[in-house]
Amino acid sequence: MNVTPLVWAITIAVTIAFFIYEFFVHVRKPHAPSISESARWSAFYIGLALVFGVGIGVVSGWTFGGEYFAGYLTEKALSVDNLFVFLIVMTGFAVPKIYQQKVLMIGIVIALILRGGFIAVGAALIANFSWVFYIFGAFLLVLAYQQARGGHSSNPADGRFMRFVRRILPVTDEYHGDKLTVRKDGRRWVTPMFLTIVAIGFIDVVFALDSIPAIYGLTEEAYIVFTANAFALMGLRQLFFLIGGLLERLVYLAQGLAVILAFIGVKLVLHAMHVNELPFINGGQPFEWAPEIPIWFSLLFIAATITVATVASLLKTRNDGRPPAPLTPEDADDIAESTTITRVDER
Repeated sequence: MNVTPLVWAITIAVTIAFFIYEFFVHVRKPHAPSISESARWSAFYIGLALVFGVGIGVVSGWTFGGEYFAGYLTEKALSVDNLFVFLIVMTGFAVPKIYQQKVLMIGIVIALILRGGFIAVGAALIANFSWVFYIFGAFLLVLAYQQARGGHSSNPADGRFMRFVRRILPVTDEYHGDKLTVRKDGRRWVTPMFLTIVAIGFIDVVFALDSIPAIYGLTEEAYIVFTANAFALMGLRQLFFLIGGLLERLVYLAQGLAVILAFIGVKLVLHAMHVNELPFINGGQPFEWAPEIPIWFSLLFIAATITVATVASLLKTRNDGRPPAPLTPEDADDIAESTTITRVDER
């Protein structure tokens, strides 16, 4: 895939422009977005990502197009998992709803910057050390195991890192609008909003370590890796407010992501065995018998796994939040009798 420096420059400039527009139009004035606003913009960004993928397929071939769509689906699923952790953090810090947009926006921008750096490092490693696929594959298998076991049982807002930050920084007990710092008694204090941003940034580092090896298991093209990540992060703020309580109903999302990470980890190891030459393995020759998993199969497997995890989660939690069943005449008589007895006793 031949991507010129001009195409790279235009892509990065357009990505930055989208986020600047998001900030000045939607985030600068604190407010909680409506469901209709969130739905419109979520649909717009998802549609834009799909059109871009079709464009890659038409211009560069459908092998690259398939790699993009597989990468986009994987990164979108990991980003939704990221949203779940953001929700835990903002709940832990009791961030007022009107300021949650700003927290999400900053968190998403930090994530994009970090992933951009990891993408550059990953591309350099792959270009110079092909055996790094073994490391990426093993790393993803370990992450898959941890993901399957752990989920999000702990609160990142009360982790060791945040306790350390609280010890070294003076922190106010209350929010001061959306300010990160305030001056009190002649001294500069940080607000809980600042701590929230720090926690989000720390979490973004962890998620970047997950997402970049995962997508490099699907494509070696740095341009596809970057654009899939950028489109997965675009519209993530609106998606947070759109699905709202649905996040807590995705109880099998962690297990679904564990399956995807394990699959990509195996794919990376097989790819390394097929193309890599190491003097201490197989006499310095690649394992030609090692199969290469085609991208179409990867795309179908990832899509099917996300679908199964989502449907299974919704089926398991289908009774949550359901309004109570209507009262039967017998129930109404029992309640009336109980109320009458209570009133008599009070007299």
